[in-house]
Amino acid sequence: MLVRDAMSTVVLTIGPAHTLRQAARLMSARRIGAAVVLDPDTCGLGILTERDILNSVGAGQDPDRETAHAHTTTDVVFAAPEWTLDEAANAMSRGGFRHLIVLDDQGPVGVVSVRDIIRCWAPLRAREGALSA
Repeated sequence: MLVRDAMSTVVLTIGPAHTLRQAARLMSARRIGAAVVLDPDTCGLGILTERDILNSVGAGQDPDRETAHAHTTTDVVFAAPEWTLDEAANAMSRGGFRHLIVLDDQGPVGVVSVRDIIRCWAPLRAREGALSA
């Protein structure tokens, strides 16, 4: 199975000036754990995750004053739609990530998460177990 089969294709995109509270509200409303941060000034892509927001709040920072820019991971590992789920899982494991932005030649086309991979693998593993029993 490929990343394109598992990824979420509706990507939440925010700007670097969004506050962490604004980002958290948008992520919560969509029930997702990451937002792609597009910075038009640098033409760069980054990712803001629920963990980034949690770390900031846990450190006592004000989510109404802290911006996505200050907490965005910009050293991002990207996935390609044609990667296998094993390749994506290995990249996540090596980097300690739970989300990967999926890029094609045109730009971001999705986000794949650990949850997406497990959702796809679970039925396959169950069938494999049933066949070997």
